[in-house]
Amino acid sequence: MDFSDVSLTALRVFRAVADQGTFTAAAASLGYTQSAVSRQIAAIERAAGGELLERRRDGVRLTAAGRIVMRRATVVLDEIDATARELSGLPGQAGTVRLGWFPSAGVVLAPRALTALRRSDPELHVVGREGSTPALVRALRAGSLDLALLASAPPFRPPDSESPALELRTLTERALCLAVPAGHPLARGDYADVADLRGQRWIAGSNSGEDRLMGVWPGLGERPDIAHTARDWLAKLHLVAAGCGLTTVPAVLAAAAPAGVRVLPVRGGPQEQRRLLLARLPRPWTEPVARVAAALRAAALDVETPAPATPPS
Repeated sequence: MDFSDVSLTALRVFRAVADQGTFTAAAASLGYTQSAVSRQIAAIERAAGGELLERRRDGVRLTAAGRIVMRRATVVLDEIDATARELSGLPGQAGTVRLGWFPSAGVVLAPRALTALRRSDPELHVVGREGSTPALVRALRAGSLDLALLASAPPFRPPDSESPALELRTLTERALCLAVPAGHPLARGDYADVADLRGQRWIAGSNSGEDRLMGVWPGLGERPDIAHTARDWLAKLHLVAAGCGLTTVPAVLAAAAPAGVRVLPVRGGPQEQRRLLLARLPRPWTEPVARVAAALRAAALDVETPAPATPPS
């Protein structure tokens, strides 16, 4: 089979697998059976004359040949999609930007940027998508996102080791903060001392994997007492407001803290810095993508000054 005979369906399936990270997730996103996805991948790999995907226990990863195919496939599929939109009278690709963000960036920063864009560029169409940093990086590599807001913690390594390296711009670098119930003893001061965090009850991020301790102050040197787990940032903050425990928060979330929560800086130890990154593939900037990036940078500056801590009730 010659590669010039590869179907658009196979290219779409290939991009979906690279984007989603597994055959199962790609099948679900496309509405296909897993066997149908496997057949399409087998066909495109036969045409390529070798493996395009490295099968691993934690999912798939593009091989060197896979990265070549993905780079070209993205161009082809984007042009086909743009043609379909123009024929149907919808905004063309030149006016559409696909933006991804990690959960806490979707609470304050992304809405502020999108609100500003609706005023300044009402004809610009932004398609948003929330995801974890690994999922957003896969989507950038697969060409299904143009820009992504990523979170980064020390030692601030690149989000992946693929080539070419993603273009990363730091929008903000701020110290991690602590959310405490307004009635908690720590809420009486203007900051929390790291020594006072030992022995506290915590609201963590999830029940599995490396996310298990998200929400617990790093480096306490003890087995944390985790009272509750929740994936959603707003749910965690409301649990704090209910007096169920403490949780860590990016500084940007201070503006979204509900009543009954104080967001405090932490002193007495090394500062736990967090970066907000704007990521994209290294390719020429289009005007719409540049406008969205500018709006995100402006929104990041807008929330750079921390909101005053909510006074205790």
